[in-house]
Amino acid sequence: MVSQSQTSEDIIPTGDATGILPVRRGKTKPVTVIGTAPIRQTFDDACLKQARNTAAAPGVTQMVLNPDAHVGYGAPVGCVLASPTHIYPGPVGVDIKCSMSLLQLDTPAEQIEDKRTRRALIEAICERTPTGAGRGQRSVPKSRAVSEALGRRVVVEGASPKVCEALGIPPAWAERCEDASHVGHDGTRDALAARLDGLLHRGAFENFEEKIRQLGSYGGGNHFGECEVVLVSENGRARFCARNFGLLDGHVAFLSHCGSRGFGHHLATGQFRALEEKFDRWRIPLPGGDRHLVHAPLGTQEADAYLDDMALGGNFATVNHMLINALVLEAFQEVLPGATGTLVYFISHNIAREEIVENRKVWVHRKGATRAYPANHHALKNTPFYETGHPILLPGNPTAGSAVMVAEQGADKSCYSINHGAGRQMGRKHAVRTLDQKAVDRELDAVDILTNCRHYPKDEAPAAYKDFGEVMNSVELAGLATTVAKLRARFVIKDADKADD
Repeated sequence: MVSQSQTSEDIIPTGDATGILPVRRGKTKPVTVIGTAPIRQTFDDACLKQARNTAAAPGVTQMVLNPDAHVGYGAPVGCVLASPTHIYPGPVGVDIKCSMSLLQLDTPAEQIEDKRTRRALIEAICERTPTGAGRGQRSVPKSRAVSEALGRRVVVEGASPKVCEALGIPPAWAERCEDASHVGHDGTRDALAARLDGLLHRGAFENFEEKIRQLGSYGGGNHFGECEVVLVSENGRARFCARNFGLLDGHVAFLSHCGSRGFGHHLATGQFRALEEKFDRWRIPLPGGDRHLVHAPLGTQEADAYLDDMALGGNFATVNHMLINALVLEAFQEVLPGATGTLVYFISHNIAREEIVENRKVWVHRKGATRAYPANHHALKNTPFYETGHPILLPGNPTAGSAVMVAEQGADKSCYSINHGAGRQMGRKHAVRTLDQKAVDRELDAVDILTNCRHYPKDEAPAAYKDFGEVMNSVELAGLATTVAKLRARFVIKDADKADD
């Protein structure tokens, strides 16, 4: 934990929930910091060092530190980086297009009050959606079969109508995706097909079929599925946005957090390895001496290869979420016949995209940060969200709840981005060593939250995360976004194998 004197010295407040972090080495543009005074104290020395290193890296023109920020690979988790000239794998991360999605059901909250109903729903979902590293469709009895040929189409096409139909995903859900599909470095799917063929031909993806079988599954760590009750805020703007988003007050929804699984991890680690070898061979200086801040100038062969791999991983992640939601809806319909549901939104927080910021094109890298376009933003034209801004899905923790927010015009100060959740305040090993298992389980029992785990994982306990209320307070005080609805957890799906070990 950073001391008050060090926080005051390093971060210069510019408002109740904004500040700047000066950057060494003569860099003139400081890091933009979003967070109240209590949140700024959660940024430790290592996090601030990573922020400065990233801000001073070649081609970086803007750097934002969000209230959930903590140490990551090269750049902090919970940051935004903009560059018109370079692409950085580190400020995207190893879980390419790790994302959130929200499925709204027409089921009133009263229908899941009974513990037996919730337990039946947990079992029905777990029969369809595996959890944990390496787990795939073969490990559960009611999953969707995905052939290698269909898998190739998934990673090249994303959530195309034909891919959705082949997997039993409502094609209309693609309209509720932040990006339903990604294309290659030259703007075509052909580039992705060629890149994939090259990887397979060189033997760089020997376990491709195994990775494809992870479609429709949750990973380990902080990935989860969570049954929620939607509580729409009472003000008129919130109700207007909720209607536009398709939220139903007092009804059940399902929130999912997952990404590109082993498929994206394989691509990301391969890119790190290739760029690190190039930096070593040509003795290129590393920003701050950090190997995870390797980069490539846009237009080079290395940058093109990374953009293609990121797009392949992004398409996998998109379809993975769409399939999870289709399987969850199927599970609800098994337990509660007649239930219907529709996708509210799918939004990523580990991706780089070319966007217009301050009237010029830049590549905005969001690492543990989520897009926040307000009403009337040019990027929302021809979408259902032009008049309101798009939904922002913000996970907190099971006991504190989660939220659906909408961006305000003030989001321009953070490259139209906000944090992707609460953010860790305890490392995983520290949480496992220090937290009491019985106390963790009692905390969930006290608010009647069920899980698929015999013991809830200590490294994912609410105490391991920052104060979600203070994080949201930071976002609202900084003028980035406002709350549309709160989500109250009723049960949680986690990596049970790891938890029960």
